[in-house]
Amino acid sequence: MEIFKKNWTAAEADRWTVHDLLASLFGVVAFLLVTVGVIGAFLLQVWGFVCVAVALLLAWLMYRIIDPKLRAMSDAFEARQAEYLDDLEKTVRWEERSGT
Repeated sequence: MEIFKKNWTAAEADRWTVHDLLASLFGVVAFLLVTVGVIGAFLLQVWGFVCVAVALLLAWLMYRIIDPKLRAMSDAFEARQAEYLDDLEKTVRWEERSGT
């Protein structure tokens, strides 16, 4: 299993995998560490700055893991949307020509 998988098909990206679980966990821990870290940083405590740094690292990891899946799903949605808009345009033209 490759954690930083780059190439996803839309069908693969739509299924839940360990990538989604890892991204979810990293996201939750990153938000908690930011919350705790900001408090510590305002108090000028070293552990606060460390928490913020670790939170940034986890947020970056979350992005690296989940972004390729989101891009694959977005590309598939854009293709379906373009197809829908083409069909809609054809329907509108047909209605204009028939006078309805």
